Amino acid sequence: MSEPITYFDRYTKSLRQEKIYGDAALRWTYDTFLGKASLAAVVKRAWFSRWYGWRMNQAKTRSLIPPFIDEYELDAGEFRKSVDGFEHFNAFFSRELKPEARPVESAPNRAVFPADGRHLCVPDLNEATGLFVKGEQFDVARLIGDPKLTPQYEGGSLLLSRLCPVDYHRFHFPVAGTPGATRLINGPLYSVNPIALKQNIEILATNKRTITQLESPNVGEVLLIEVGATCVGSINQTYQPGSAVQKGDEKGYFEFGGSSTITIFPPNTIQFDDDLVKHSHNHVELYARMGDSLGTLISNP
Repeated sequence: MSEPITYFDRYTKSLRQEKIYGDAALRWTYDTFLGKASLAAVVKRAWFSRWYGWRMNQAKTRSLIPPFIDEYELDAGEFRKSVDGFEHFNAFFSRELKPEARPVESAPNRAVFPADGRHLCVPDLNEATGLFVKGEQFDVARLIGDPKLTPQYEGGSLLLSRLCPVDYHRFHFPVAGTPGATRLINGPLYSVNPIALKQNIEILATNKRTITQLESPNVGEVLLIEVGATCVGSINQTYQPGSAVQKGDEKGYFEFGGSSTITIFPPNTIQFDDDLVKHSHNHVELYARMGDSLGTLISNP
C-alpha cells in the first residue's frame, strides 16, 4: 500500500497528513493488479467521469453535503450560499466563497496562488530535479502541445497547484493582465493525486487540459493551465477573453473531483517565496490558499 501523503501547512507551520476522499478506492486502483486493469479499461475514460458527474448532479446527493463538511472540517461560514441552498453535490463542490474569505495580497509586485491547494514549484525548468520524486519531471513541451510556444518558457518558472476534492474548486488569475482565448487539449482522465503521480508524472502532460496565455504588463506572457482528472471532465471558464483582469479575479471552476492548475512564468520573472522553494526542494507540497503570496515579480526587460 502507498505511504501516507504529507504536506506542509503554511498557516500552522507544521507537517500534516492528508485526509484523502475515497482513499481506499484510490489506493486499490493504483496499487493493485486488478485496480490497474480497471484504470486502463474504465476509470481513465471520459465516459466514466461524465457518468460520475451526472451522478453528482442528482438532487438526492444533497444528503452527502453535511457529512462531507463535518468529515473534512470545512468552514461553512465562508460559503456564499447556505449549506441547504445547494441543489446537488456538484453545486456544493464548485461553490463560490464570500470575497472576504479569500483576501488577495495587495502588494503590486506580488503574484498570488491561483487556487486553494497543495503547491510545488520549479524555479528554473532547465534545472528541474523533479516534483514529487527526485528526477521525475514531466515533459513541458508535451504539456504545452505547441512547438512554437514552448521555447518562450525554456528556463521559465513553474507552479503546480493540486486541488483535493475537499478544497475550494474555483481558480483565479495569479497576476493582472489581459487573457487570450483558452485552448483545449483532449486526453485521458487519470487521478492527479500523488499516489498516481509518483507512479507516472507524465499524467500531468497527457490528461485533458486547457491552456490560456495571460499578457501581463510586468512580466510578459504567463501560461495558465488547468488539468482535468478522474471525475473532473468539466473545466469551466468564466472569464472573458480580451478583457483586462486583476490579480485574484476568477478565471473558472472545476466540477467534481480532484484536479490541478499549472502556472508557468517566463524566464527570470518570478522569485518564489522562500517556504515554497524550501519545501518543493524536499518534494513536499506547501498548503496555501488562493490570494496569498506565491512570490515576487521581477520585471521582464
